[in-house]
Amino acid sequence: MALIIPGQYRRKLLAETTETAIKMIKQDFQQRLADALCLRRVTAPLFVLEGTGLNDDLNGVERPVSFPVRAMGERRAEVVHSLAKWKRMKLAAYGIAPGYGLYTDMNAIRADEEPDNLHSLYVDQWDWEQAIHASDRNIDYLHSTVRKIYDAMRQSELMIYSHYPHITPRLPEKITFIHTEELLQRYPTLTSYEREYAAAREHGAIFITGIGARLSNGEPHDGRAPDYDDWISDSNDGRQGLNGDIIVWDTVLDRPVELSSMGIRVNAISLRRQLHERGCEERASLDFHSRLLRGEYPDSIGGGIGQSRLCMYLLQKAHIGEVQASLWPEEQIAACAAAGIELM
Repeated sequence: MALIIPGQYRRKLLAETTETAIKMIKQDFQQRLADALCLRRVTAPLFVLEGTGLNDDLNGVERPVSFPVRAMGERRAEVVHSLAKWKRMKLAAYGIAPGYGLYTDMNAIRADEEPDNLHSLYVDQWDWEQAIHASDRNIDYLHSTVRKIYDAMRQSELMIYSHYPHITPRLPEKITFIHTEELLQRYPTLTSYEREYAAAREHGAIFITGIGARLSNGEPHDGRAPDYDDWISDSNDGRQGLNGDIIVWDTVLDRPVELSSMGIRVNAISLRRQLHERGCEERASLDFHSRLLRGEYPDSIGGGIGQSRLCMYLLQKAHIGEVQASLWPEEQIAACAAAGIELM
């Protein structure tokens, strides 16, 4: 994605007021999320040991930031990409019952990102995980959970409007569910991103399911690691996938914005299927994977919700750098400044 400079952009809040609004959103939304999904806050690591299988592989190509640990015989530690597997391990360690879960502040460094309006070297998100019954591993439970998260977003948007009435709410009353295969059939000549663009613009807020599995054209809609979200299982409507993304239409940038990636997690059966699908069966011997295959971790659903992205969207900012402190290329800083976009 190239840098977008909206025509005649005017910020809705000054920098000092923006800082106050960011704090309001983060406090408000995380409490609504915790209440909606029965979550309790826990403390999370910034890094994990290399070779344990705990780190999230994202799309399988991003390189983790790593460093040797002198006190541990120069074993290497990796800055987390996300906490998808670590959270599930904690559910088991704390003995959290089905229907309840945990959330945490996740901070990461993604050195391979191309900084632009939505992407930063610094990632901050609410990582959450909820224990579920095996019978909850279905599309209805996934959709119900999505609605609860989306409603929390809408309530936080209304909270901001109550304090800053010139920031008019944009989220539609309901979120629209659509499967990646349905998108492909509806827009067969478009790329996967173009299909997201068209659907998000039409509906305002969508949840795209089945991300990671091969579609009828032989290609996945987008990449997903094989060992956390369940993207290959057969759901009760005959389509693959128990995962997806919450995507909203941003009128400031005139493009879709992904606010959350989430899904029902793999069980022993789907883990083996997905490792085979991606040709990485050797991961089954890693500590996390072998323990999951032995049934030591509970069934769960979980995901990540971008903190800065949610703040950016709710405050109607044009660049993620208006709500978080990070590093940006000098030419990007200059282009933003010329357009009245003040980066932190």
